[in-house]
Amino acid sequence: MDFSPLIISLKTAATAIFFTFFLGLACAVLTAKIKNNYLKMTLDGIFTLPLVLPPTVAGFFLLWIFGIEGPIGAFFLEYFAVKIAFSWGATVLAAVVISFPLMYRAARGALEQIDPVYADAARTLGMSEWRILLRVILPQAMPGIAGGSVLAFARGLGEFGATAMIAGNIAHKTRTLPLAIYSEVAAGNFDTALRYVIIIMIFSFFIVALINSVSGKKQT
Repeated sequence: MDFSPLIISLKTAATAIFFTFFLGLACAVLTAKIKNNYLKMTLDGIFTLPLVLPPTVAGFFLLWIFGIEGPIGAFFLEYFAVKIAFSWGATVLAAVVISFPLMYRAARGALEQIDPVYADAARTLGMSEWRILLRVILPQAMPGIAGGSVLAFARGLGEFGATAMIAGNIAHKTRTLPLAIYSEVAAGNFDTALRYVIIIMIFSFFIVALINSVSGKKQT
């Protein structure tokens, strides 16, 4: 059995969660601090949109933007000789976009559950807003943020539609586990597909167990 889809999936999910974590957390903090309800609703809708769009639609927009004729894709190809579409980096890009809303919403929910009295008390002690965020707010929100990180990692690991659109299904390069399962089924290799399914189910089970562990720590 070819283990390259597993390796590619793990590399993709691990790299994607690095970007998703900081992007999602930053956007959650930004949205939580906005006082204008209309602006907050607009930003929240934009940040959540990849969660409700079909992955193939999200992949189409990624291909339209980052393809060789897209505005960003053409720029990178012309000035840096870097082709984004149909590369391993495209699998990371797809995973980041699709998993971002899970990280964002989990982080925002965790931040909004914190009693503002803690931040007010820190201000009376002369702490800056940046220190309040790092020393008071984020530590209390960390269980929810950690849970969102696990969910985002799992979503990146199982991403299929957007990856197929922007990265393709190139063996040993962009073929992740979900794409490998599809390819093996299409080729009639059900035994190999079953092995891939078992692998991803094992990872999914441990991810669910990790989420339950994080939730249990949050409740205690």
